This record gives sequence, C-alpha cells and structure tokens, in this order.
Amino acid sequence: MPERFGAENLGAERSDANRFDAGKADSRARLLATLRHPSRGQAVGGVLLGLLGFAMVTQVQSNERDDTYAGLRTSDLVQVLNGLNAQSRRADSEIAGLERTRRQLTDQTQARQAAVDRAKDQAQTLGILAGTLPAEGPGIRITVNDPEGKVSLNNLLDAVEELRAAGAEAMEFDDSVRVIAQTSFEQDDSGLLVDGHQVDPPYVIDVIGDPSTLSSALNFPLGFSYDVKANDGSVKVDKPTTVKVSSTVPATAPTDATSGQ
Repeated sequence: MPERFGAENLGAERSDANRFDAGKADSRARLLATLRHPSRGQAVGGVLLGLLGFAMVTQVQSNERDDTYAGLRTSDLVQVLNGLNAQSRRADSEIAGLERTRRQLTDQTQARQAAVDRAKDQAQTLGILAGTLPAEGPGIRITVNDPEGKVSLNNLLDAVEELRAAGAEAMEFDDSVRVIAQTSFEQDDSGLLVDGHQVDPPYVIDVIGDPSTLSSALNFPLGFSYDVKANDGSVKVDKPTTVKVSSTVPATAPTDATSGQ
C-alpha cells in the first residue's frame, strides 16, 4: 500500500507539472499575441501611461528649475529682481531708441522722396514752358476762318498774347509748330510764318489751360474775336476733354557767361 501511494503521488505531481508548463506556455503565447495585436482598451491604456510618465518628467524638471532660487536669501532674491528690472529697463530703452531711429529714417526717406517729386514736377513744368516736352490736358482748340485773307499777323499776335495772359501752359499751331516765348511771327508775300513755318487758313491753335478762362480771353469786347469778325472772318472755340500739344522745339545747351577782357 505505501509503495502504490507513492507512485500515484508521483504521477499526480508530474501531471500537475505538465499542466503548469502548458499553462505557462499558453500565458506566454497570449502575452505575445497581446503585444503584437493589442486591443483598443490596451492601446488607450498604454497612451495614458505614456502621458502620465511625460507629465511626471515635466513636473520634476519644473521643480528642479523652481529650486534654482529656493535656497537664496531674501537679500539675494532682491538683487536678482533688481537685476531683472535693470535688464528690462535697458531693453525698453533700446527699443525706444530703435523706434526713434526708425521714425527718423522714415521722415528722411519721405522728405527725400518729396524733394525728388518736387524736382520732377519742376522739370516737367519747365520742359513744357520751354517747349522741349509734349503736353496734354484740359484746354481749347481754336479754329480761325479767314475766307477773305484779311486776318493779319497782328491779329494772331494779339491772340497769342491774350492766351498767355490767361494762363496758357502750352500752345501749338496747325498740330506742327510749338509756340514758346522765343517763337517768331512774320508775314511775307507767301503768307504768315510762325517760327519760319508757313501757316495757312483756317488757322488751328491748340492751347492747354483752363478752358473757361482761355475762351473768355478771346471773346472780351474789342478783343481777338471782334477783330477777326471785323475782317470778315470767324472764330470757333471747342473744349475737348483732352488737348494734346505734341510738337516740340530742340533743347538749347546752356552757355557759360564770361567776363569781357
């Protein structure tokens, strides 16, 4: 009886050991399967654990930084605070200085640009008055009909002078002859000559300036229009939206003044 009992116990122990080994192997297999194919709950749990670990590390680092001033005395902390305040004031001062410099540069740039613009405008105005540049703008177109050939050189000179007095900025005869201060007017057997160019009736004069002022200058009593009508001619004044004076005169080179010897 004792020997049989011992054999049975040994067999039972071996059976239990085999079941333990099998269970252990099965647990290992399940663990590997879980690691390879985690469920949604396991994945969420893993993420939460990772976030918890990151938060703990961040808190530890923050505590370490906070501990930088933990051991300082009150007087030391006051010195640190004063130093930070001084740095802040210096930074504010530097920022204010940079802002002043920026404003000064902006003002200088704007002033320089304004000077350049004024110079360009003056050059444009002088070029138009000198006749070296074409011009366009509001103005009038005058057509002088002279069927009897009685309109004289003096009549045209009166028209030019009256238009200049009324503020004419640019003037042109027959779309081809620019009229400036030095323009010559002559009359011979062939007819009227404007700066050496013959002009024939009907005379067409394009003038840039204020249309109302220019037209009024021609129509005052005993003025240009009156004289033309007295010579059996007629004057027509149109006010187009834009008048173009395209002809120019060559620019003359400036001459240096020299003292007499």
